[in-house]
Amino acid sequence: MTIRLIVVDDDPLVRAGLTLMLGGADDLEIVGEGADGREVPELVARHAPDVVLMDIRMPHVDGLTATERLRALPGAPEVVVLTTFHADEQVLRALRAGAAGFVLKDTPPAEIVAAVRRVAAGDPVLSPAVTRQLMTHVVERQPEQPRRTTAAARLAELADREREVAVAVGRGRSNAEIATELYMSVPTVKAHVSRILAKLGLNNRVQIALLVHDAGLSEAEDGV
Repeated sequence: MTIRLIVVDDDPLVRAGLTLMLGGADDLEIVGEGADGREVPELVARHAPDVVLMDIRMPHVDGLTATERLRALPGAPEVVVLTTFHADEQVLRALRAGAAGFVLKDTPPAEIVAAVRRVAAGDPVLSPAVTRQLMTHVVERQPEQPRRTTAAARLAELADREREVAVAVGRGRSNAEIATELYMSVPTVKAHVSRILAKLGLNNRVQIALLVHDAGLSEAEDGV
């Protein structure tokens, strides 16, 4: 199935390069381009993309605001943010807003194509290792008390087994690793993750990891 893609970046050279690169993949189709976040709602309504590749820094409506507005809509496409930073507060905000991950602008072409395919398939771009690195370098080691209290209250809505799975996700474990640690099958882990997302109103496992970190559980469970 062809993946419909919109590219939003204020640099015409970057847009041209991404369009040329991504358009060369047989299963990707560039259906629209934008130069600013304020163009995104109209582009999405007109072209119905599966994925939006969104630059962060744009002059009028930045990619973070555009992502927040877009992901708040029902049936919104997945968003992958473009950045020049490996770990940045803006990237964290994008993930909290519901972006499926981020790619660096100097990422090799084949990896950007692979990232778009993964996101379209429902998998976040961030690997467990990158998730841990992002939280370590961007999020405060000790979350502010109001954030911690709110996060803990949300996790308390989960059943005990679901909470164990959520904490494992927050520690950056893969489904296979969680299955081994908690003595369950991989399909059961996936089912738990799906229920966690539905109960907490989250978009992907990266947001689960951030919530667990905010609650102060990701390090505590590791004995740190």
